[in-house]
Amino acid sequence: MSNHETMHSQSSALTLETNKLIRNTYTLLSMTLLFSALMAAVGMMLNMSPIMSLVTMGGAMLMMFFVLPKTANSAAGLGVVFAITGLLGLGLGPTLNHYLALANGPQIVGMAMGGTGVIFLTLSGYALTTRKNFSFMGGFLITGFIVALVAMIANIFLAIPALSLALSAVVIMLMSGFILYDTSRMIHEPHGNYLMMTVSLYLSIFNIFVNLLHLLGAMSRD
Repeated sequence: MSNHETMHSQSSALTLETNKLIRNTYTLLSMTLLFSALMAAVGMMLNMSPIMSLVTMGGAMLMMFFVLPKTANSAAGLGVVFAITGLLGLGLGPTLNHYLALANGPQIVGMAMGGTGVIFLTLSGYALTTRKNFSFMGGFLITGFIVALVAMIANIFLAIPALSLALSAVVIMLMSGFILYDTSRMIHEPHGNYLMMTVSLYLSIFNIFVNLLHLLGAMSRD
């Protein structure tokens, strides 16, 4: 076999791997979003307290950091992904109940869902269409997220409304960057793990939705 044929064969194999990774990731992402929405409805019906919401979300975070990396390459990892996204959805119940109780609550939640969908589809579609490599954004995004997280913790004690709104806007921008970054990784790292990719994209969508709710809710009270 000539060098040209060998290169063509390798390129075709990489393309197949990339397409498989993208297909598996988006299929699982769709399933986890539906499951998370179902669990959020359960959380709303149970009228969970904010404390229980923090407990479920904390459990999801612990599983994401300590369990998923150990199971991502096994069949058990699939169950872990659904457990993480299900717990996050369940913990979202009290937040949704809070916003739905506002005078224009259903419109706020609907706008947040629609806005989140538009942001994700636009950015993900752009990365897939242009096939640009956004790996250079990784360090900036991680640093920005750490700074925003520290500022959020500080604002728990400072309780500055303007800072809270500004941080929500920053988180939305950072999560939008992560969508570009993760979608690019699927294209340029075809041997990546689709379970890890799914959870990463899910978290971006989750955080955009929650922070859009915060911004829209604040604007509605003005």
